[in-house]
Amino acid sequence: MQAIQVSQVGGPEVLTAVDLPVPSPKSNEAVIQIKAAGVNFIDVYFREGRYPAQLPFVNGQEGAGVVKEIGSDVTTLQPGDRVAYTSALGSYAEYAAVPASRLVKIPDELDFEEAAAAMLQGMTAHYLLYSSYKLQSGETALIHAAAGGVGLLLVQMAKKIGARVIGTAGTHDKAQLARDAGADECIVYTESDFEVETKRLTDGNGVHVVYDGVGKATFDRDLDVLRPRGYLVLFGGSSGAVPPFDLIKLSQKGSLFITRPTLGHYTATREELEWRANDVLQMIVRGDLKLRIHKTYPLAEAAQAHRDLEGRKTTGKLLLIP
Repeated sequence: MQAIQVSQVGGPEVLTAVDLPVPSPKSNEAVIQIKAAGVNFIDVYFREGRYPAQLPFVNGQEGAGVVKEIGSDVTTLQPGDRVAYTSALGSYAEYAAVPASRLVKIPDELDFEEAAAAMLQGMTAHYLLYSSYKLQSGETALIHAAAGGVGLLLVQMAKKIGARVIGTAGTHDKAQLARDAGADECIVYTESDFEVETKRLTDGNGVHVVYDGVGKATFDRDLDVLRPRGYLVLFGGSSGAVPPFDLIKLSQKGSLFITRPTLGHYTATREELEWRANDVLQMIVRGDLKLRIHKTYPLAEAAQAHRDLEGRKTTGKLLLIP
């Protein structure tokens, strides 16, 4: 089978197309013929070595496809089932062996590309809004990269809750996408200081919560736009890792809260995984959540997909098609 392997950490050029044997399932696994694989910033972190993995490894954390073979202990799936998953390494390939406990069945109304586009970013938006900081109707949220893959879903979900949404984006076109998704306001951060604008838009009161997947470039100002006892939910670092800082700043700026969550800890049990995944997939089926698939690439063009993602050239979801 064709797969995209990382044999040494580094830039997009280390994503190498190789031929590997089709995997056989362990007793608790199913082998999936991958029909679509999601491209996400977590894949960049693994490729760079920011998240460690034993070399060499097949990159990719999200996929959708058809069950081809099941392990001896698997009772919940059968060959032919349409399934999707995230948080299991190895989706940049024609086949992947995945723990059955991570697989969820795809509703008949959704195709493989939609399912692959929904799992990681959809469940990320879900846990951020419903668990990391449970956003309430009438509260105000600042969402960075509001036209990105997670951002567009966060905006839509937050508006369904009844919150006021202030977004940030790098261009006017991206800002319009965020507004079209429901953002009440969207700040073009290349032209305006988001700290100044957020304070203006909130009459100096600040926001209840900041959802930030950007990290280094936004972190310090995030703390300055929160109201007292506000929450900074730092779920990524697309601009780089946040440097160490003195926790006393949290008390000085209003007894603030910071959390650095990951999806794995919010889908740790089968029950929670099924709740989040099915909630997100049914939102899409009902039309309450609209996916934006920016571009699909052949599997062999994984390196270009990473360049586009890191170059902030994309809005919405990127997919690899084996």
